[in-house]
Amino acid sequence: MADAVIVVALLLVAGSATAAVAVRDPVRQALVLAVLGVALAVLFTVLQAPDVALSQLAVGSALTPLLLLLTVRKVKRRGQRKGRGQ
Repeated sequence: MADAVIVVALLLVAGSATAAVAVRDPVRQALVLAVLGVALAVLFTVLQAPDVALSQLAVGSALTPLLLLLTVRKVKRRGQRKGRGQ
């Protein structure tokens, strides 16, 4: 039973990592990256590493996608401002 849960968690991680690479829109990539972070946290929990899972939840599924979204927003805003000035 435990092996089946590990296999499902690994498949979830592999699927979400593939989706993160395949998606072209940076906003969607950040959201898929958050899903990947949650999937990795589930995998770490299944593998009995709850401290690593909590760190992954905090950094991989919350902080990193948030920073990416804020960066994309700032770059888009800066590009619009330059376009108006020319």
